[in-house]
Amino acid sequence: MVTFFKTLNVSRLVRLSRKNGFKFNMLMGYCIGRAASGIKEFYTLPVGDKLMQYNSIAVNTIVANSQGEVSSCDVPFSTDLKKFNEDYLRLTKEVAATCRNNDLMESMVIGTSAMAQYDIDGAVGMYAGIFNNPFMIWGKYRKGFFKTTLTVSFQFHHTQMDGAHAARFLDGIQNEINNLKI
Repeated sequence: MVTFFKTLNVSRLVRLSRKNGFKFNMLMGYCIGRAASGIKEFYTLPVGDKLMQYNSIAVNTIVANSQGEVSSCDVPFSTDLKKFNEDYLRLTKEVAATCRNNDLMESMVIGTSAMAQYDIDGAVGMYAGIFNNPFMIWGKYRKGFFKTTLTVSFQFHHTQMDGAHAARFLDGIQNEINNLKI
């Protein structure tokens, strides 16, 4: 596993979130999905000694559930922001209430973990071969005078993609944030 760190300018995402009533983490997930959907390596995943091919991707989010614990929720990626938002809200609400994970086995899943209440600079989690999915982690965003930034860590399996693909993906997230149309 390899981990990259990048600081994103999320000023536009914060503004769009507040202005349009969208959850910030949903918009991040949407931008992650948009950036990943244009890179063919995100449709494959190393599983054991094989490289599995998928036709779709999903973005995972960690949900605080009704028992005070966390559950995992895979949201199928759609290029339609309205559809992605509807799925995100419906599925995260369902997972929070039932305390049952929503796992999409037919999609290649990009994991995320947002610890928005904590001021962290990044995180590295070694999966040791159990989970090979690409994974993003972030804490709270930082407000400055002229921009709001968010430092993310992106962990990926080197069998799935090369560093250049991962760097292009991170640049793609920034591009999606900059060009998001609501």
